[in-house]
Amino acid sequence: MASNLPAEHRALVLETLEDGFHVKTIPTPQPGPGSAIVHITAAAIISYHREIYNGGRGYNFPKPIVGGISAIGRVAALGPDSTALTPGQLVYVDCVIHSRDNPDDLYLTAIHEGLTEGSKKLIRDVWRNGNWAEYAKVPLENCFALDEQRLCGGLGYSVQDLLYMCHLLVAYGGLRDIRLEPGETVVVAPATGNYGGAGVMTAIAMGARVIAMGRNEKELARLKDLVLKGSPNARIETVKMTGDEMADAAALKAFGTIDAVLDFTPPQASKSPHVKSAIWALRRGGRVSLMGWNEAVMAPPVIGRDIKLNGKLMYERADIVQFIKMLEAGLFPRGANFVDTKVFRLEDWKEALDVAAEHTGIAKLVAFTP
Repeated sequence: MASNLPAEHRALVLETLEDGFHVKTIPTPQPGPGSAIVHITAAAIISYHREIYNGGRGYNFPKPIVGGISAIGRVAALGPDSTALTPGQLVYVDCVIHSRDNPDDLYLTAIHEGLTEGSKKLIRDVWRNGNWAEYAKVPLENCFALDEQRLCGGLGYSVQDLLYMCHLLVAYGGLRDIRLEPGETVVVAPATGNYGGAGVMTAIAMGARVIAMGRNEKELARLKDLVLKGSPNARIETVKMTGDEMADAAALKAFGTIDAVLDFTPPQASKSPHVKSAIWALRRGGRVSLMGWNEAVMAPPVIGRDIKLNGKLMYERADIVQFIKMLEAGLFPRGANFVDTKVFRLEDWKEALDVAAEHTGIAKLVAFTP
């Protein structure tokens, strides 16, 4: 099922943290059982990629390595066991790699080697490289077909803008894990970063009322304005985080019954009391999805009100399938109200990583177009 692949292709390769990336011409990977070769159209850059690849986050991964995370592209070649995908098909390439015989062995493409010997073996010996390249070899099960006619033709999304799903999916994984229902009220905190902002948009698309918490009042105002422009019937409120645990809890309670919380605390705010504030405001039996780095989550209501605390890393494969159905159904905003995407060539990687660190918040994305 292989097609005519070029002998070589260009990729953004990191050999050492000290030397940074270099655009190199390397052999094009060939398909084998359980794999696909994807011609990359757009490859995402996350806000802290710069910190990962300069050593600032202390993440472990083998080197040399082609950088990256999730991407969108077209199937260029397929292994002999592929039965559903076809060459030329537009696909979303997901970044979460699982072992096929032990799903507990997992890691994030080209970002972190994971926590088990199995995950370290996979990133070292099998699926090492990310998607900052013209071509990428990926597991078949990490390719998700996209209805290009519906998404790009009917709904008007560009291929680059569709890549915003890499942020939205993370939030969807957490919200689905706590079984958020239409009509419920969820607190997203903090809501002013990439994943928190994506959480707001996703919860609105799921039919929930959202209370967005954050310290930056200007960004909270932009968030609310953008949500209402893209989804005029949305129910969206904002609360400024003051750092006063009980005062912030009272501000949340003023909006009535709260069913759930989605937390995306960044490492630098790990001791912030905002999760405790949100827990104080939850109804009995409320649920909390912990997807960030918050160290201050225990509060008396956890026991007294039967609060459910759910830790969640990313999402499950079934979540991706369901999310794509939502996107194709037209449940998300379109155009500028969906995402503002900034694209870069591989050669401009330094600028791209710098821009990604600043171009943050709801409906913002940075990507390479190899």
